[in-house]
Amino acid sequence: MEVVNTFMTWIFKNRIGQIENFKTNPIEVQEKLLKELVEKAEDTEFGKKYNFSKILSYDDFAKQVPIHSYEQITPYIEKTMKGTQNVLWPSDIIWFSKSSGTTSSRSKYIPVSEESLEDCHFKGGKDMLSLYVNNYQDSKLFTGKSLSIGGSLSKNPFNGESESQVGDISAVIMHNLPLWVQFARTPSLDVALMGEWESKIERMANEVMDENVVSIAGVPTWTIVLIQKILELKNAKNILDVWPNLEVFFHGAVAFGPYRKLFRELIPSSKMRYLEIYNASEGFFGIQDQKESEELLLMLDYGIFYEFIPMEEMSKESPNVLPLSAVEVGKNYAMVITTNGGLWRYAIGDTVKFTNTSPYRIKISGRTKHFINAFGEEVIVENADKAIQAAAEATNATITNYTAAPIYFGDSKSKAAHEWIIEFRQFPSDEQKFLETLDATLREVNSDYDAKRYKDLALIAPKIHFVHEGVFEKWLKSKGKLGGQNKVPRLSNSREYIEEVLKLM
Repeated sequence: MEVVNTFMTWIFKNRIGQIENFKTNPIEVQEKLLKELVEKAEDTEFGKKYNFSKILSYDDFAKQVPIHSYEQITPYIEKTMKGTQNVLWPSDIIWFSKSSGTTSSRSKYIPVSEESLEDCHFKGGKDMLSLYVNNYQDSKLFTGKSLSIGGSLSKNPFNGESESQVGDISAVIMHNLPLWVQFARTPSLDVALMGEWESKIERMANEVMDENVVSIAGVPTWTIVLIQKILELKNAKNILDVWPNLEVFFHGAVAFGPYRKLFRELIPSSKMRYLEIYNASEGFFGIQDQKESEELLLMLDYGIFYEFIPMEEMSKESPNVLPLSAVEVGKNYAMVITTNGGLWRYAIGDTVKFTNTSPYRIKISGRTKHFINAFGEEVIVENADKAIQAAAEATNATITNYTAAPIYFGDSKSKAAHEWIIEFRQFPSDEQKFLETLDATLREVNSDYDAKRYKDLALIAPKIHFVHEGVFEKWLKSKGKLGGQNKVPRLSNSREYIEEVLKLM
């Protein structure tokens, strides 16, 4: 295995020169990429509508193609899902990534072209390994298996007779991985793509616990659930008793900070490494490329053209949109992407701050809307409002305000949840019914929350504080924010607000 490790490390290090190229020539790389994307899609339905044949520069592109939200691009996506090709992108699209995202729909569907798979998602996975082995010369990454925890696939809901499928981006990627990668990963593909999570975790634990797992890639939430199950089955104190050669966790999707303490408990080794990646249904965007910094290198040659909207412009009808060359360090921007999957000037919903412009490095700063995404559940205000309204109607209650935040994993045996403070003018006739209705409605309108709540595997039922009118006013007054447009955030990944309000109750 040492020979294999040495050879594979050499193979992956060869990519470093190409990464250095876009770090050195970022604007040239991006301008060339935009030209290629526009030319390739010139004869698509979308390209004809916006006269791609007349686009000769970035300025032309910005003038002719408007910014699109998911709702605005949905008709094109649904037309593709129903079987029409050459709508947004010229190559046939038979894969669609599914997630809740930041829309008011229960699920959103993102087209995944062959180009976006090969030149973006797969390339991102390879670069993740390239940067890692380049930084850690002593790595034994290729002497064992990589554990990857993915989602599941299902039939296209708009065209059940077609060969096209929908699923989490992790499932789409896993299904299409080349054979040599399948050989290097665990669990087996059949188990990895199971849809029923309780059985899946049980099967995964039994299948992977006797493997030589060297690396883990996945969302912290499900990784914790799986590790807890393995420790239970093995009667082990920590996962290093099971996988002594484990050296790195590649993580993404949610902020890792709240999980650090728990992972140190589960993996008590100062040699354990954690590397953040920034990938989503829409594409693979960034990789932590430095050993001593959590900044993410913005990957500029993945078939994605980037633009940015300053957050202070977001409320305007015609916001000022900037190319990469115009961004500034320390400012908060909403990210807009044009991709080789057929997303054109698409506002992804994420916000980033640049920490450097030579090369371009970022930190994820949040979302353009209030949300809770501590465990990959992506609950947005629209979801919460629907759940609150349904619960109030079911219990004849009148609500004046609310806020919610995560209860993070406290230790290796604890469960996570959402904690709510809800202010009532008229209290519910049945508090338990209110809680159950709120929880059930959230599960109905948000597929990611539903998956995390399934049989209490990752999230248990919400905790609700039923409070009298005036509590939030008292909090705002204590912060000197009473009056005007100041208000308690409805949803937040941080517990700062909810803990401050609880102290005043």
